[in-house]
Amino acid sequence: MQIRIHVPSQTLDLLEGETLLRRYVISTSRFGLGEEPGSNKTPTGRFRVGEKIGDQAPPGEIFVGREPTGRLGREEDDHDHVQTRIFWLEGLDPHNANTRDRYIYIHGTNAESQLGTPASMGCVRMSNADAIDLYGQIEAGIPVEILG
Repeated sequence: MQIRIHVPSQTLDLLEGETLLRRYVISTSRFGLGEEPGSNKTPTGRFRVGEKIGDQAPPGEIFVGREPTGRLGREEDDHDHVQTRIFWLEGLDPHNANTRDRYIYIHGTNAESQLGTPASMGCVRMSNADAIDLYGQIEAGIPVEILG
């Protein structure tokens, strides 16, 4: 299995070989693509899910520093919350090797109405239901490709 994120269409595909198993609507960075520290841009290239976090957290649970807070995010909240499930990405290419240190995740969001448009602070946002669905289908170590 592998994950392919297509930035122009704002979609995340779960693939078995080249067979599409599931397509999710996502949101990448509103600042564009790049790997510079502090840029809030979504990196491109080859990655792997280094760690899955949030097993059994309720839908909408807010994480701070990858720790559950016991609070639930709401759509009207202005903050870009990391919610529900976290897939911590590790860069495999020289240009994106800093991805883990930049805390770039695939994660659930309180801003579900913005899915389908670039609106994040660098991470890849998913609906909370989709993050739970994906979490149950993959293991840590799965390859991820982000295509600009």
